[in-house]
Amino acid sequence: MIETRTATAPEIRLRAAPGYTVPEPETVWFKALDGHWLNFKHLPPAPERAVDRGPVILVHGAGVRANLLCPPTTLTLPAMLSAAGFDVWMLNWRSSIDLRPIEWNLDDAAVLDYPVAVEVILQQTKRDTLKAFIHCQGSCSFLMSMVAGKLPQVSTVVANSSGLHPLVPWPARIKLPIAMFALAPFVDWFDPQYGLYAPRFWPKVMDWIVRSFHHECSNAVCKHASFVYGFGFPTMWNHDNLDDETHEWLKGEFGAVPVKVFRQIARCVAKGRLVSMGDYPEEVLPREFAERNPELDTTFHLITGADNRTFRPAAMKKTAWFLNSFSGSDRHSFHEFPGYGHMDIFVGKNAHNDVYPYIIAKLSE
Repeated sequence: MIETRTATAPEIRLRAAPGYTVPEPETVWFKALDGHWLNFKHLPPAPERAVDRGPVILVHGAGVRANLLCPPTTLTLPAMLSAAGFDVWMLNWRSSIDLRPIEWNLDDAAVLDYPVAVEVILQQTKRDTLKAFIHCQGSCSFLMSMVAGKLPQVSTVVANSSGLHPLVPWPARIKLPIAMFALAPFVDWFDPQYGLYAPRFWPKVMDWIVRSFHHECSNAVCKHASFVYGFGFPTMWNHDNLDDETHEWLKGEFGAVPVKVFRQIARCVAKGRLVSMGDYPEEVLPREFAERNPELDTTFHLITGADNRTFRPAAMKKTAWFLNSFSGSDRHSFHEFPGYGHMDIFVGKNAHNDVYPYIIAKLSE
């Protein structure tokens, strides 16, 4: 049995559709394989649910947290999943800003975090399988774990923005190696919070660069996130998709990411596919993840915003094609949402109408 600890999670703000009760969320703590404490924000199914759709794990991106899936002013994806009959488990994996900060890369999450996280859910729910909604670098690392054969219990995946082929817009492809050469030797972390407080010389240099080029809004964290995570003004979303309160709330939802993660992303971008850093033996984690048939029974639905400026929509389309090339059918799907970018898929003010129904439908199949 895996050791877990449970407490209430009052900081999670959730809104569900009228007529449904939002269950009280709880925090479930557990240890990754290296002893690092991780947790779930667990949201049981709504009492009024018509069907029991089983557990679903939600995996955030790098340098954020599970709370990012719960914007303050609109219906949230976790609450709508709960209302649809899902047992919702929002994972804070080792990149989460809610946890003790440690250095990590995608390999660490794939090997040390997800196999235990999935086992905890199945142990707690007494189920044999679960489904998953995964985002950005959470998507990349989760898929690495799946291709390595560590998550055979996952039956259906909806992956947002980044899959097995992390293709980026050409300005970001140029900017990333320049940043690795010019800034990475002097800092260990890239942190959008430098827009509010840059504690040392090189973070102050980064803040000066951002302030010099990004004039699209007055939110310093939004501008730093645009600088760090792609190329755009802004990069992470279309401003028209955010209400003012959510745009302000996002200031507190971004934190530090180790430079070693960006080195791995740069290597993946140069290769055009996910690769490991070789930190683990090949029998534990392969070096390549999109070179041969992954031999997975899972059904994948790859989604992205058509205006994504962090990863090109063609990246998810390529992953869908790659998976279908081995399935002998069109079992795996690709869908892009017009007018949406990288993250407004789940923090946008109209995402509950435009996006969530599609996600819920795919997870319900």
